[in-house]
Amino acid sequence: MVTAYPKMPEAFTEVEAMSAYLKEKGVAAPHGSIYDEDLRKRVRRGEFDLLIIAGGDGSVLRAGHLCAPSNVPILGVNLGRIGFLIQVERKEWRGYFDKLFNGEAWIENRMMLHAEHIREDESLENWNALNEVVVGRGQNLRPVRLTASVDGRQLISYVADGLIAATATGSTAYALAAGGPILPPELRNILLVPIAPHLSVDRAVVLAEGSMVSIKVNSENAVLSVDGQPSIKKITLMEDDRVDICAAEVTAQFVRFGDPGYFYRNLTAHMNENSLGLPR
Repeated sequence: MVTAYPKMPEAFTEVEAMSAYLKEKGVAAPHGSIYDEDLRKRVRRGEFDLLIIAGGDGSVLRAGHLCAPSNVPILGVNLGRIGFLIQVERKEWRGYFDKLFNGEAWIENRMMLHAEHIREDESLENWNALNEVVVGRGQNLRPVRLTASVDGRQLISYVADGLIAATATGSTAYALAAGGPILPPELRNILLVPIAPHLSVDRAVVLAEGSMVSIKVNSENAVLSVDGQPSIKKITLMEDDRVDICAAEVTAQFVRFGDPGYFYRNLTAHMNENSLGLPR
């Protein structure tokens, strides 16, 4: 299956070319939008061996939410600007597809988070996240008051714009912009990073694998965001609500090529590229 994000019209040209190329190789590959409901149902039923997504990191996040529960691997082709999650660039996909057919690929499993919204000990809703779960101030300019507990023990109280609970994958996303460390993608730790803390602990905390995090809201006007996805609406949180976060039972699977050092080469390339644009 070959898909694209509908708000990137140029991606569909590539998608059609990919589908035609695969057909020449004797592989049937339906193509369409990542939001095509018929294709999504077929992914959930496990009808495909692989989902190819043309787009940027946001498109790969959408694919991860769709594919993880069905154990369908994802191969991203970068049409965006950065592409931390993507190894294959737009002009290179034919060569990488050939490597795939030659058995020169491997599957990388990345941990996801499971988040649950709790109010008065009742579970209201739950989600899986590939990058991060954020409890923040939303549209209100005032900071929020939050308490983070780990495995039932209070860890830190924050007065801040928000608190990010991120995976290793998410360590190169919002958490990185907020000053957090970069974690290798194979780690199964949870990273806590405060956003603009005011007279609070301003250091990130890396939690042990298997930790359960609870973020309790101690003020009004807080919101919950999962992977920053518009398809997953921001949830308004009330005082005394909490968000419980742990490793999800499902993982996102990505098709990779070459040795695992691809992550650091990709990271270095993006950082060097961005540093060139900084004022001197």
